[in-house]
Amino acid sequence: MPSNKYQFNQVLERKGTNAMSVEGYRGYLFDPEEDLSGKYPEADFIKMWVADMEFAIAPEIINAMKARLEHPLLGYTMVADPSYALSFQQWCIDRYQWTFNTAHLVHAKGVIPALYDLIGQICKPDEKVLIVTPSYAFFKHGANYNEVELVCSDLVEEKGRFSMDMDDIKKKTSDEKCVLAVFCNPHNPTGRLWSKKELLEFGNVCLENGVTIISDEIHCDLLRKDKTFTPLASLFPNSDKIITCMAPSKTFNLAGNLFANIIIPNAELRLKYNAFYLPVENPLSFVASQSAYSKGHDWLIELTDYLDDNFKYLKEQLDTHLPHTKFVIPDSTYLAWVDVSYYFTNTENLTLYFARNAGVLLEGGNMFVANADGYIRLNLACPRVILEEGLRRVIKAVLEK
Repeated sequence: MPSNKYQFNQVLERKGTNAMSVEGYRGYLFDPEEDLSGKYPEADFIKMWVADMEFAIAPEIINAMKARLEHPLLGYTMVADPSYALSFQQWCIDRYQWTFNTAHLVHAKGVIPALYDLIGQICKPDEKVLIVTPSYAFFKHGANYNEVELVCSDLVEEKGRFSMDMDDIKKKTSDEKCVLAVFCNPHNPTGRLWSKKELLEFGNVCLENGVTIISDEIHCDLLRKDKTFTPLASLFPNSDKIITCMAPSKTFNLAGNLFANIIIPNAELRLKYNAFYLPVENPLSFVASQSAYSKGHDWLIELTDYLDDNFKYLKEQLDTHLPHTKFVIPDSTYLAWVDVSYYFTNTENLTLYFARNAGVLLEGGNMFVANADGYIRLNLACPRVILEEGLRRVIKAVLEK
């Protein structure tokens, strides 16, 4: 791989940092008392599950945080400086040719906390939320938390490529009790980057039925080189019923900073959201986010080059050693959605199987709400040496099945 400015091949030790990937997997992937004994000691497990990266963040961001620490006060902090909104707005203009009204921008401690709040603020207890499946599980958890009914529309798979079932979505959004759709663009876990045509069709169906859309666009910057991203709201500039959720967390590996951008064009809903949101931010999170948007472009270019190569490597290995898997390099994200159903029964707990038999922590399809039997999700945002060993173990565990 070519030598570049940033060190994506560097292997970093995360033990002792309270990292969820290292310290929190038992409570998330398994029962805390689950017996994981198998072919590899737990201390040697390779972590390819939770959606953060094994890469050092951009030094430009680290330096900005260090500079902020030169001021010895870290008291209550708010987003008072308009330059933050302007830097994020410029990022959207440069990358997506989309501008938004900065007066519509609010913040959250993450997209998921915002989602939990917004579902409760939009839906009455007897109303329904639509998602497409497979789905990031917290979309379901957000509906459950607010005690509103979840309605699922299964994606259609053909030769490893996923599409929305618009006839099914039309039917389900026509129910007057369905008042909200939680949408994922680009989609997690499949990595589909929806085309303008698909976005227009989905948006029109929802809006014509009076359905508000929360569009989770947190993976929007993590694209393959030949792809471009279209924010859903950019196609409906006259609608105030599309809420856009973006964050530097996935793009720049800042998930622990707990800072997200939520664009709420509807004045009444924005007022309600702000009434319940405590506008106090972590001062280092604020500085990190602003420096990411203003100085992080070069780092992101090299990151996506590195990820593209990791995906090519995965595809080559699967085609060579596990030819009955179904896998298409995704348009976006650093997550691989792989169909291994040929090799397993539908009742197999794949997360547990690969922990015990490969010493690899990954997420099986049972963790993605519905329509995901026989799939695994692999996080490829890691140095190549980790990917090589993790994939070697996965392939070996499948062939020995």
